[in-house]
Amino acid sequence: MVKITDVARHAGVSPSTVSYALSGKRPISEETRRRVEDSARALGYRPHAGARALASSRSNVLALVVPLRTGIHVPVVMRFAVSVVTAARDHDHDVLLLTQEEGEEGLRRVADTALVDALIVMDVQLHDPRLPLLRSLDRPSVMIGFPLEAEGLTCIDLDFRAAGERCVEHLAQLGHRVVALVGSPPEVYVRGTAFAQRVVQGFTAAADRAGIASAVHPCGTAPGEARRTAERLLREQPALTGVVVHNEAALEPLVDAFEELGLRVPGDLSVTAICPDELASGLRVPVTSVALPSAEVGERAVELLMRKLGGEAVPEATLLPPTLTRRASTAPRAVDRR
Repeated sequence: MVKITDVARHAGVSPSTVSYALSGKRPISEETRRRVEDSARALGYRPHAGARALASSRSNVLALVVPLRTGIHVPVVMRFAVSVVTAARDHDHDVLLLTQEEGEEGLRRVADTALVDALIVMDVQLHDPRLPLLRSLDRPSVMIGFPLEAEGLTCIDLDFRAAGERCVEHLAQLGHRVVALVGSPPEVYVRGTAFAQRVVQGFTAAADRAGIASAVHPCGTAPGEARRTAERLLREQPALTGVVVHNEAALEPLVDAFEELGLRVPGDLSVTAICPDELASGLRVPVTSVALPSAEVGERAVELLMRKLGGEAVPEATLLPPTLTRRASTAPRAVDRR
């Protein structure tokens, strides 16, 4: 699909100039306008239906609601934010980033102004208190995440339940019979954060199906917490041979802690993770992982919102299937491990 940035590059102007030339919202020189129109025709560019429909009344701004609550890993959240901003620019939209605890009052304050045309909401909880308002707003919204009751909403995310299942299935195929999930910080579970809860559900269900002994251990962010978690795991599960990590900040220090405690990865202990590919592949022992598709999620969230702004019907649920990449951190279980 030809984007506004492609036309801008072809015509030698900025994306905003392309928008102004095609919409007439601001005066543009005749020479520039013709150059833009010629490039648009040559590339086969057609303005998005959403951009055409409300060109005269929109702010061309999307709100991205991503409260930076305790326990979240900011670098990963920012990957999603950057992908949303990049995709929005391809549709000639800017993004207003709301990082405070934006509950119902915050959302209503933004929606009741002419600041934004639509909203993308992150850090979704299973029983999210913002849902009634999102269902009643006269502005379109997309949630990155799935609450327990998603009817009447538009949601997109990685299938985190399937991701947890896939990690356990991989370990089971390698012969591991005792596994543990090192999860998000405790406060993430206390809030009922949807993606963290889905991973636990998938991890537990897959272990039960395979007849594998399993346990879930939240891991905080305080210094030394990864080491303490590793010690607790080995104390409570002395036959442990497989670990799933869903905690980006803890992954590297956890692997180091296991090895400091005398366990070789993967000779004694196989480790899998749900995290960005760049993190998993860049460690001293590259980690088998299910990737977080932040770029795809952000881009598709914006696409769904543009379609809704254009009056199109969109699917309520978009779940991206997990992809597991095997690396050096997993191996068949050693029978005489310890």
